[in-house]
Amino acid sequence: MNDSVMKLRSVIASLVQHEDLNFLLTNRIPRRWLTLFLGWFSKLEQPLIRDFSLRVWRLFSDLDLSEAKRTDFKSLHDCFTRELREGARPLNLDPATLISPCDAIIGASGKLADGSLLQAKGFPYTLESLLGVQREAAAQYLGGSYVTLRLTSSMYHRFHAPYDCRVEQVTYISGDTWNVNPIALKRVERLFCKNERAVIRCRLAPSGQIVTLVPVAAILVASIRLHCLNTLLHLRYPGPNVMDCDASYRKGAEMGWFQHGSTIIVLAPPGVSICQHLVEGQRIRMGEALLELTPGTAPCG
Repeated sequence: MNDSVMKLRSVIASLVQHEDLNFLLTNRIPRRWLTLFLGWFSKLEQPLIRDFSLRVWRLFSDLDLSEAKRTDFKSLHDCFTRELREGARPLNLDPATLISPCDAIIGASGKLADGSLLQAKGFPYTLESLLGVQREAAAQYLGGSYVTLRLTSSMYHRFHAPYDCRVEQVTYISGDTWNVNPIALKRVERLFCKNERAVIRCRLAPSGQIVTLVPVAAILVASIRLHCLNTLLHLRYPGPNVMDCDASYRKGAEMGWFQHGSTIIVLAPPGVSICQHLVEGQRIRMGEALLELTPGTAPCG
């Protein structure tokens, strides 16, 4: 990379890291219309547009395509939703371990003692608001744990089953498209409860414990594809909607993808805890240990 490009990247990085400017550029704009526009633009299969878009993307990120299954992308969207070559994400096969469903940066995490979670220090939100259910329905998670997984724009955007499981229900909740970066999380209360999201209810095999994945969409990425549903969940799809499923997955099997990058919140019941070595800000890859069964709990597979 030549000096001029490196200097340009440095200038862009310094601007993006300025909190007020970052928040202004990514939130005080017509979020919905910009998201819809990018959804259309990113699918254009025009080589000049594709190549220019990828160059710009590289200026703003640490995009690395060395692990991609292929690099002959038809469009920007094709690159966003890329698959990885086989073996790029080894799975932790320990029967007492649940793996991370995606590549991510560890965000807020902790115990679900009183039904509240943190999106950032001093910014709590409730389980019922996140899941779109009554307090009684959220009570099954009390005593359990949660962990927030934040995907950056350059990361691998597909997500996978954390363990052998059966997806028995998906709830799609329509919403806004606030940015979900750390700057916005410190400024917008209950942000995850405002954004578009899907609530994926997974029953672990053979224990029957429920682990729930909540993919949260964001600006430019309000579109979620799930293999277990024959529809694309996006801003034009009315919600909330509860959809029954009966889809079985082996540990590490692909479940779906974001169109760009966003957040997945993992909710675990009592008897499943966050691995002690994980800390906020740490990078984790799909397939690495995320949760573990408490000693004395029946194995899940």
